[in-house]
Amino acid sequence: MIPPWIILPLDYETKKAYTFKVDASNTHLDLRFQHFGAFKDIATVKINVLDVDEPPLFSKHSYKMDVFEDSPVGDIIGAVTAQDQDASNSPVRYSIDWKSDLDSYFDIDPVKGTISTNELLDRESITQHNITIVATKLNSPVLTSRVAVTVEVLDVNEFPPELAVQSESFVCENSKVGQVIQTVSAKDQDLPQAGHTFSFKPSEKDINNKNFTIRDFGNNTAGIVTLRSSFQQRSQEIYFLPVVIQDSGYPVQSSTGILTIRVCGCETDGSLVTCSAEARFLPVGLSTGALIAILLCVVILLVIVVLYMGLRRQKKKETLMTSKEDIRDNVIHYDDEGGGEEDTHAFDMGTLRNPKVIKDNLANENLLKENRDLFRRDVKPDHKTRKTLPPVSQDSADIREFINQRLKENDVDNSAPPYDSLATYAYEGEGSVAESLSSIGSLVVDADTDYDYLHEWGSQFKTLAGIFEEQSITQSDTKTKTTENEH
Repeated sequence: MIPPWIILPLDYETKKAYTFKVDASNTHLDLRFQHFGAFKDIATVKINVLDVDEPPLFSKHSYKMDVFEDSPVGDIIGAVTAQDQDASNSPVRYSIDWKSDLDSYFDIDPVKGTISTNELLDRESITQHNITIVATKLNSPVLTSRVAVTVEVLDVNEFPPELAVQSESFVCENSKVGQVIQTVSAKDQDLPQAGHTFSFKPSEKDINNKNFTIRDFGNNTAGIVTLRSSFQQRSQEIYFLPVVIQDSGYPVQSSTGILTIRVCGCETDGSLVTCSAEARFLPVGLSTGALIAILLCVVILLVIVVLYMGLRRQKKKETLMTSKEDIRDNVIHYDDEGGGEEDTHAFDMGTLRNPKVIKDNLANENLLKENRDLFRRDVKPDHKTRKTLPPVSQDSADIREFINQRLKENDVDNSAPPYDSLATYAYEGEGSVAESLSSIGSLVVDADTDYDYLHEWGSQFKTLAGIFEEQSITQSDTKTKTTENEH
């Protein structure tokens, strides 16, 4: 039979050697050799346990500690101990596994093993912390032991109680004395293990209240009780009742809540009819929703009327502007640009001196439209294709008659615009004392013109005088070359 200590783990520090006897016998006996004696033997066995370097051993398999949530930072909440069981008895160092305390709520003394708070604890946030303490041999850092430590955060009565529901209550106008109109309760942010215990009472400043009082039912609830009857909504619509709530924690916390009580109209059985003060001023049978709908319709009608008047005014303005634009359409814009007063090749000069064109104006009008692209101001007309018109006499009666007729038409025209307008004449007369005012003949400039008088006008006209002098010299040279070519 194998001794029971053989299957148990060996511990050098507990027992260093073991001694036992071994009995050996032959299970199959031969009767022929029985006379030689017994077929068995006994031997003594001694086993020595060798010492092996082991990690330190904690005094407990796990630790549990309690701490109040209002404990200051650095307050010691407990300690752990571990010892080296080897013969060397090496010192042990303690540390907290950082994975078990990521927020560093706790700290440990590496030599003594005392655990202290490193941050302020809040039971309402975390009620229990589970950390791991590591013990390491000083002479062999690779040999470590671990133990679990549970830190329970104890509640401290730090929050005052308050009304569970901040709602309005109501009292009927036909209520009676001693009637409970509402039941109130309280709540607390603290989390005591034994549960909440609250008490309710009136405020000392409101001890002489003749309208309502508070009756504590002893089960964490209280009732609002009327002290008189016949409340009138017209005289006073709203009452405010202070309610003092107190808990049973240590230290005791209390607070005062204000309960709003509104006077309402009720049926004889106590069912609510209305609590709105505006109902007294509204017509019978007309609800608040109906009044809002009527006001909304009135606003929509007003908006429609304003938009209609605005559109009518805008339409009138657009009509006036349209008539003005019709008048301004007399100004015609052209894309081509002339070459100035000296550009006499963009149109036929003979037309201005031909009295016969008056009679043939309508016939030639289509011809002018067809040749409009040919007689551009920037293209010199072909003299071979242009018709040669006879000169106009100074005493042409047709011209004088035409001009007089046009003047008379413009003078007696009642529909003419009130401002000056340009009256177009197809012919230009000759023989005037003032000579011709047309700039068409300004192409021919007397080269002998003296512009020295421009220098006398001052330095402002110095540049202009130089330009005209250069122009005179150029024209003189051109005239000289033309004369030589003719010769």
